[in-house]
Amino acid sequence: MHTSRRSFLRSTAAIGLTSLAMPALAQSLPASSLGEVQINAEAMEQLHALVVIQGGEERLAIAPRGPGLDRIANIKSVSKTIVALLTGIAIDRGHLSGPNARVLPLLDRAETGDARDSLTVGNLLSMQTGLATTSGANYGAWVSSNDWVDYVLDAPAESRPGAFIYSTGGWHVLGALLARVTGRDLHNLARNWLGDPLGVEIPRWYRDPQGLYLGGNQMGLTPRSLARIGEMVRRGGLWNDTQVVPANWIEMSWQPRARSPWSGDQYGYGWFLTQIAGQEAAYGRGYGG
Repeated sequence: MHTSRRSFLRSTAAIGLTSLAMPALAQSLPASSLGEVQINAEAMEQLHALVVIQGGEERLAIAPRGPGLDRIANIKSVSKTIVALLTGIAIDRGHLSGPNARVLPLLDRAETGDARDSLTVGNLLSMQTGLATTSGANYGAWVSSNDWVDYVLDAPAESRPGAFIYSTGGWHVLGALLARVTGRDLHNLARNWLGDPLGVEIPRWYRDPQGLYLGGNQMGLTPRSLARIGEMVRRGGLWNDTQVVPANWIEMSWQPRARSPWSGDQYGYGWFLTQIAGQEAAYGRGYGG
């Protein structure tokens, strides 16, 4: 029987990225259910790899297609979830005052006299910027421009911050902001704040014409590395007695702030929020990632 990606995620309930906020459900799958999960997963033509961790142990790891479990794969827009984690660490370390910090002053940009003046870090995290989207049909023009940050912030605001507008451009602005306030590039932050404490490799990825690493897209991780990040988040940001990500930031990130007009799922700070099999769930999502 053909198994769609959507029905597979709904039926398996606690699999892969969808399990990050579901500790009770993620630890209740018996071996027989895991066997069914594997059969369904292997039938999915677009699925490259699946890693299931229960109780801190890898219970299922398969790579029916693609480069395998331990080779780098482009995680696409799951990169947004990674940048959201880095933002929480930056706040905890005093580089940012919090989600209410205004964006333009942090980037040393002049006021515009419109809604862009009230744009906050939280607006970037929840994709409620009020700015024109750079995703979808607009993506090519954006990445072909001479300055990706200017392209986003120089465009007139479409509305006041508040409405959910899916856009990678806002995440790139956030990545540029993190680089500015810390004095370190986004790859350095990802490697030192996440990669090193978790023991995972985070290779370099695309940069804009100014040399800034792309925020919100094109990062690379192995399936097992991504699963390890997910397990760390499920444990409240703790890994090997090290608080990698503040627990209160994870809780704050999972508070609903907007709703996707496509899936109907809610959105927090870099996380989609939904229910699967009657359980609350948070997940990162990337097109083809």
